[in-house]
Amino acid sequence: MRSSRSSSLRWVMVALAFFATAINYLDRQALSVAAPVLTTQFGMSNEAYARVIFAFMLAYTIANGVAGPVLDRVGTRLGFALTMAWWSAADMLHALAQGTWSLGVYRFLLGIGEAGNWPASVKVVAEWFPAEERALASGIFNSGSAVGAIVAPPLIVWLLLRYGWRQAFVWVGAVGFLWLLVWSLVYRTPEKTKEEISAPPASPWKLFRTRFVWSFTLSKVFMDPAWYFYIFWFPEYLKSARHFSMASIGEYAWIPFAVAGFGNILGGWLSAFMLARGFSLDMARKGGVTIFAVMMTSAIPAVLARDSITSIAMVSLAMMGYTGSNAILLAYPADVFPKNVVGSIWGLASMGSGFGGMIFALLTGVVVDHFSYAPVFIGFGLMPLICAAILWTMLGPLSFGSSILP
Repeated sequence: MRSSRSSSLRWVMVALAFFATAINYLDRQALSVAAPVLTTQFGMSNEAYARVIFAFMLAYTIANGVAGPVLDRVGTRLGFALTMAWWSAADMLHALAQGTWSLGVYRFLLGIGEAGNWPASVKVVAEWFPAEERALASGIFNSGSAVGAIVAPPLIVWLLLRYGWRQAFVWVGAVGFLWLLVWSLVYRTPEKTKEEISAPPASPWKLFRTRFVWSFTLSKVFMDPAWYFYIFWFPEYLKSARHFSMASIGEYAWIPFAVAGFGNILGGWLSAFMLARGFSLDMARKGGVTIFAVMMTSAIPAVLARDSITSIAMVSLAMMGYTGSNAILLAYPADVFPKNVVGSIWGLASMGSGFGGMIFALLTGVVVDHFSYAPVFIGFGLMPLICAAILWTMLGPLSFGSSILP
């Protein structure tokens, strides 16, 4: 039985993961908000900017394959601390950029560190929450991504206009070290999971050979690039396609992320509601993802809308669809695998996410430069449906503890 002390502490622990995720997105969004200034100062085309994003995604993809297994072996407390320290320092290094190449190098370093956030946060949820609460807890910590992205546009624009873009990177990077102090003082592993975590985890290759892991990884190739597009390109889209000034970007670019924050809670609530009403785990998880994937098709009317308000509203709905689906997807590994391998599984799945993000980031730059944003929005509106189809046809039926390692 879970003690009342542990019962209350689990919300403190997921709150720490929430703030880490918010800082992760504040650091990540610093570039996209500053992009209109940096592309002008460094003379970057959309294709050159896409290559900077590619550098981040390349590092993120590679590091995810390492971060998950490392976290499973060294433990959540030390592993999360290391990843936060790395990416915070890397974000501060952006202030030294002198052009596209150096900016890409610092972006690469940031991608290495930021890859650890989701495997670590998923482990926090797996260690502290029972199965019926995991989707909600995952939605809570993942809503930090929306909060960080909400705060980023007005904060970065204010810092940029007041102190310059170099100081903006320094200040937002420093926030991570404040979190690191609190984490080091507060986080601990709950008593009931120490034996599970001390057991040697399975190798990544052994995990990837399971039907669940390779198909789950494939599904992420078609879901997450849509989100990466919004976080990396939306401010630039407002500037070039909707003719927003930097001040206007600071005023409006946070709105879709605010709406997206509700999707994290809605996704967790929907999955828990369906389970409570007697739906199978398979239907509650896959059905929920499908509902939100359909919501993401609102990206198509977003780019076709004549007025900016309608476009922002449709993008907001699409982004809420992503966060709703992701809150449910975050619960998948702990549903069917032991807690001591969930970091590795999420790391492998995130490699699929990063691979898709790399490929589609490069394609986005080429298509925008040579055509327009319309084909890009249409593509990212339809790709989440492919993710849902993979879950239904390839993943196999979901049930608690159903995966068996080969």
